[in-house]
Amino acid sequence: MRKIISILIMFVAIVALSCNRSGSKSGKKKLTIAVIPKGTSHEFWKSIHAGAIKASKELSSTGNEVEVIWKGPLREDDREQQIQVVEGFASQGVDGIVLAPLDDRALARPVEEAKSAGVPTVIIDSALQSNSIVSFVATDNRRGGVLAADRLGELLGSKGKVILLRYAEGSASTTDREEGFLSEMKQKFPGIELISTDQYAGATRDTAKRSSENLLNRFGDDVQGIFTPNESSTAGMLSALQDIGKAGKAIFVGFDTSQMFIDAMRAKQLHGIVVQNPFNMGYLGVRTMVENLQGKTVEKRIDTGVNMITLDNLDTPESQSLLHPPLDQYLK
Repeated sequence: MRKIISILIMFVAIVALSCNRSGSKSGKKKLTIAVIPKGTSHEFWKSIHAGAIKASKELSSTGNEVEVIWKGPLREDDREQQIQVVEGFASQGVDGIVLAPLDDRALARPVEEAKSAGVPTVIIDSALQSNSIVSFVATDNRRGGVLAADRLGELLGSKGKVILLRYAEGSASTTDREEGFLSEMKQKFPGIELISTDQYAGATRDTAKRSSENLLNRFGDDVQGIFTPNESSTAGMLSALQDIGKAGKAIFVGFDTSQMFIDAMRAKQLHGIVVQNPFNMGYLGVRTMVENLQGKTVEKRIDTGVNMITLDNLDTPESQSLLHPPLDQYLK
């Protein structure tokens, strides 16, 4: 009798698990998508998270139940932790991974191993040197760097001395922005002298501020233009300039958005920001993965858009939608 009861309990458990995985009365399987950002503290990643949640809610409302699990390293230089997160989700057997790789080489192996384990990956934000991915959903980062160079060069009147503070080695997205910026500067504005292009901000606002302070100590009396290629490097440079009373005295173009940058633009301390659409990136990353899992053909490269926002167009509806994505609606 005890053996029969044990068999019945096991049978009920299997049926319950099957029902849970089916996800709906129609028998469609619930899909679990792991979304892994480079970090979790910056506004950029919060926007990606909100976009991913929007996609899951929309898909679930049409009978395709989708659960998004959000997990990433705290710091944007913790490659080992991000590798462990990818490996952990692959071993758990999630249906798919949406990943913003911290390093274009270091994350290739875990992504390839996940594919071998039957877990496909969509890459967002920053490229990965691997053919084992479903799709790459991201900004045209090189174009973003070109937009920054054009804005800086025009405001400088095609002459002056310029600093580029890079972000971090191994980050494909920011490297593309930096190279796009340098290439456009050299080709279109030969009268501009690039006096420093080999210094790195590092992963946080604090490290970026220290790097900015070092650069300004060396070149502060000479520099007329500055470009920084992401949120943390822009915030660090802006803070350093404000601390020494030089904010607004050099033409400064940054990348990404925050309320701090909007306030600085209104104060004429920041003269343009190249803005991506991270909300759309998270949204399309999840939708692309679900379509792939459903057997649909997806594009190998999806461009999520990039724009230059200045004081002149700051208050347009188009700019405001990029600057203020509906985070509160989706991140509760």
